Amino acid sequence: MNQHHRTTAHVVLSNFGSLGDVIPFLDLGRALRARGHAVTFATTSNFRERVEESGLAFRAIGSTRRMEALHADPALWHPKRGMKLMFDLAVELAEPSRRIVEEARCRSLAEGAPFVAVGGMLSFGLRLARDLQDFPLMTVFLSPFLMRSRHWPPVLPGLPLPAWMPGAAIHRLQRLAERYVVDPERLPALNALRAELGLGPIRNLSDWLPSPDRLCLMVPPWFAPPQPDWLPQTRQTGFPRVETVGFTGELSADLAAFLRAGAKPVVVTNGSTMRHGRDFFRTASRVCAEAGRRAVLVMGDAEPAAGPLPPDQFAIGRAPFDILLPQAAALIHHGGIGTCFEALEAGIPQMVVPNAFDQPDNATRVARLGLGVHLSRKAFARHGAAALSRMMSDPTILQTCVEARRRCARENGIADACALVEAMAHGDGSPAGAYRRLAAPIA
Repeated sequence: MNQHHRTTAHVVLSNFGSLGDVIPFLDLGRALRARGHAVTFATTSNFRERVEESGLAFRAIGSTRRMEALHADPALWHPKRGMKLMFDLAVELAEPSRRIVEEARCRSLAEGAPFVAVGGMLSFGLRLARDLQDFPLMTVFLSPFLMRSRHWPPVLPGLPLPAWMPGAAIHRLQRLAERYVVDPERLPALNALRAELGLGPIRNLSDWLPSPDRLCLMVPPWFAPPQPDWLPQTRQTGFPRVETVGFTGELSADLAAFLRAGAKPVVVTNGSTMRHGRDFFRTASRVCAEAGRRAVLVMGDAEPAAGPLPPDQFAIGRAPFDILLPQAAALIHHGGIGTCFEALEAGIPQMVVPNAFDQPDNATRVARLGLGVHLSRKAFARHGAAALSRMMSDPTILQTCVEARRRCARENGIADACALVEAMAHGDGSPAGAYRRLAAPIA
């Protein structure tokens, strides 16, 4: 789009959760601002500094203390209870985010500027505002696990089903679980809020979550092939390449020295918000030692590992993965979609040991595409060393990872998403198939 022939738009972005949930929205906001648009980011206060460093207007929808309490709760990573905690938080944050959207929209109308809102899958406030007023809303799914389909149903946390079961049968069971288990527990609070706003009740949460205007899946078709029964407003982009201020940097001197001192290590991480990962890191340390591999444990806010590490292992709180992973031989991780992408971009195999949320589905896709292996916690503890050795010596996996790196280098998911936002802001329909590209297997 030629910026000089378009009116500046006002864009409200909103999402919350982990770094992986928020960083892509920050990068989208920075890119839109660079294109001349006015951008407001509504998120929780623990991201205030990041938002302001990115040059975006910050609006708080929840406190740092509230997010600290959530991340400290071990139930957050339970396959079933974790989703309930996040849903309750989404309802809690809905009203402040709805008001922010409506205030911004009123300002845009007064100034005669186009307006569009962009929210994550749990940005209930934006979705409620869209039900109350007529404005363009784009819902962004950062991973495909909510893309319901009879042809290729996603893997849902807490609902393990055998891989041999036909897709239509899995889809039917998932919908029955939503109707009789999930929605009766989670919809009353949301419908009570809707009633206060004069809105009728919704009957299925997963059907209501995506905006009727546009659903942007920031996962390329080669990783999540488009299905014929996906919603017609779906558009796919490439993965979002992370470039946000403050999230990249230099390796610490000690870590750089460790990398220079020997063979490429296996990097281990369990996510930016995991506080209860001591057992995972203890097991990962043993797995790497038994496989004869050097290791870097990026522990985030997890409890310190008990006891000293072997001399060929290094522990650090945080490290810039865009610099570290290209110097690694493999990645062992929890299966967050952002971490999956960082391994793909680095061209290294990944061993995924999922916890909850989208992680089991991401792990399944990684394994199906031949980009690594998927292990349960129990299998990781029992057979992790052997699986790691096999993965790192498999020429097919290694070549597939090289091809994935090439694919990632050719894509720009942030630019794709900007084009979708600008088209919505100016009332344009996107060209047929422009972003819902045909899936192609990794060669």
